[in-house]
Amino acid sequence: MAMAAVGGGGADSSVADQLRALGVKGVLVQMAERGQLLALKCEMPQCYHHKGRGAFDPVTTPRTKWAPSPDHYPILKSAGGQLVPENVRLSHIWCNNRDYGWRTQIRTLLGKGESLTEIAEALNRKGVPPAHGTNRWTASMVRKAYVS
Repeated sequence: MAMAAVGGGGADSSVADQLRALGVKGVLVQMAERGQLLALKCEMPQCYHHKGRGAFDPVTTPRTKWAPSPDHYPILKSAGGQLVPENVRLSHIWCNNRDYGWRTQIRTLLGKGESLTEIAEALNRKGVPPAHGTNRWTASMVRKAYVS
């Protein structure tokens, strides 16, 4: 597994170069070139890579779960969010998919009028893995996961 070095603290073309070296194209490279992506690191609220936020696999077909991925944020793709710099953050595919899975289930249950406590209990019953470092969903965790 290749590990890309984390970029420096400032806006720097080396972040774009690092992304290109991993085989990344499109909006993430564009953002790095414009100084809108300051470091090569997973920007998800929860990152699950055992080597840390700055470790990414090269882009392959099929992509590995640790390959870089543009996450539609703050407006999710499913809510009409576009893949444009003002609506993208860098993520690992795995971190992005886990985050999306939580949000989808929580949004559905909120729409049914369930409380945060009821949602936490439902997620625990379904065996939905909670946030990294915990073993059970709580009402406050549900809220934090949904709004992050």
